[in-house]
Amino acid sequence: MVDIPREAPQAIDGEDGKGEKADFEQLCRDLEQVNDTLPDGYRVETIGGKIVMSPWPQGRYLRVMRSLERQLRPHVPEGHEVGTEPCLFRFPAQERGYGPDLHVADEALVDVEGIFLPGEALSLVGEVTSSSTRTFDLTDKVEVYGRGGVPVYVLIDMAVKAVTVYHDPAPDRGYRAHTQVKFGDKVRVPAPFGCEVDTAMW
Repeated sequence: MVDIPREAPQAIDGEDGKGEKADFEQLCRDLEQVNDTLPDGYRVETIGGKIVMSPWPQGRYLRVMRSLERQLRPHVPEGHEVGTEPCLFRFPAQERGYGPDLHVADEALVDVEGIFLPGEALSLVGEVTSSSTRTFDLTDKVEVYGRGGVPVYVLIDMAVKAVTVYHDPAPDRGYRAHTQVKFGDKVRVPAPFGCEVDTAMW
């Protein structure tokens, strides 16, 4: 994961130009400007008071994401849709803005102007770890997605070839429950999906 260089305009490093930490709303405005100038194949997120740029997953991860998408699609809640396109979901209470690798969201709630979508629209997020994002996927995002009320977080850890399904979100501590299996096994994705995902081909 690469921080956008300090010399980038509009205090991209999370400072307000006077050496003080910028507030989340200012950071979001800065991110909108940066987003328009991103190189192809990169995304930006707000993490820990900074705008962070990282590459979209490598091609070898596409098979895993497409498999997850195909298996979830028949089970998504009514009015929700599965997507893997670049989207940025806001969690203002935690001062975070994340672009998950895969998301399931309420179509009515994401029909908004601008690049930011409301985190409360999400019924599931999926992240595929890479060397540049793994630490945030395993720690910060578990906490933020859970405290933000996302019902299910599917974490596909390519480093250890395992998938963890977090569920039962709690506003004070992330998720109350999770299930982990190694690639090759099936894993249960609980309500509002109520299905099994087969990782045999991952």
